[in-house]
Amino acid sequence: MTQNGRVRVAVDAMGGDYAPEEVVKGAVLAARKNDVEVLLVGSTNMLEKELARYRFTNNGSSIHIIEASEVIREDEPPIAVVHQKPNCSVAVAAKMVKSGEADALVSAGSSAAAALSAIQFMGMLDGVGRPAIVGSLGSFAPNTVMVDLGANVDCKPHQFLTFAIAGSVYAKKFFNIPNPKIGLLNTGSEENKGSEIGREAYALLKNSGLNFVGNIEGNDILNGKANVIVCGGLVGNVVLKFYESIAGHARDWTAQKMKKYPPLDVFVKLLFNGLFPATKISGESEKRGGGILWGVDGVVRIAHGASQAPQIANAIEGAKEAVKAEVIESLKSELAKFNQGGKP
Repeated sequence: MTQNGRVRVAVDAMGGDYAPEEVVKGAVLAARKNDVEVLLVGSTNMLEKELARYRFTNNGSSIHIIEASEVIREDEPPIAVVHQKPNCSVAVAAKMVKSGEADALVSAGSSAAAALSAIQFMGMLDGVGRPAIVGSLGSFAPNTVMVDLGANVDCKPHQFLTFAIAGSVYAKKFFNIPNPKIGLLNTGSEENKGSEIGREAYALLKNSGLNFVGNIEGNDILNGKANVIVCGGLVGNVVLKFYESIAGHARDWTAQKMKKYPPLDVFVKLLFNGLFPATKISGESEKRGGGILWGVDGVVRIAHGASQAPQIANAIEGAKEAVKAEVIESLKSELAKFNQGGKP
């Protein structure tokens, strides 16, 4: 952090469906809060033109531009970050976190490219084989976090234990829950349910010393039975995207029904834009550190590729809060206990 307490967030300004325009706009929104310093990484010429639209200049008090001569396109293999384009925007941002020039990284570009950059240039924490994406479920489950949300498709049993540890730290830091309940997402509540990998993971979690409540089913996700829901990345990503789609479908379904009753039609927008919490699902989870890539040695926030300015600002906010909460130090401490054969 800077001497005045500002958190320095390196933003992959060239990553995302609407980069760099919306990324720069989101950075401006975040920088106006005065408690964060945004380091926009990308083409200096392009970024200076965008900043000028908001009366911000390069090397101003809260936004700086860092030159990156290369860009990773969505259709390129993520491995290109390491072998072909080591000076691309997301790689340069990761190097800045490693060197101490930045406190966190935010990217709405290729998730795989961001993860590989973090692994290659920032390194992994001791005891973690692969990183995992952790995020809260927001409005309908305000004290529930899910992990992994997409970083790992094929998981080994021991990875579920590291997922649980990461989720536990998240719940402690962002939800202030001293002893989070851990649940393993499965096809049934019985111990012998699920695949062989799931049953092995169950045994590891049961003997971990964590507050493991056993298997939970899909209908338990939102009822608070577990504060930390552990699952493989394929399942977690599908669940999250379905969950985030509920708001739009509920709004459209209601609007269609209300066409039969013209006097009530006017209330649909009021209901879903002002009152109904489903429309806030993504924003609330992002502001609470959602989308953090856990397991790498630094704070990395992966935003949706379709993020626009408000979502980029939320992602920067989430990364800032994760730095202030010292989540990396807490995760290191928890992992060390397990690595030494102890219990959390």
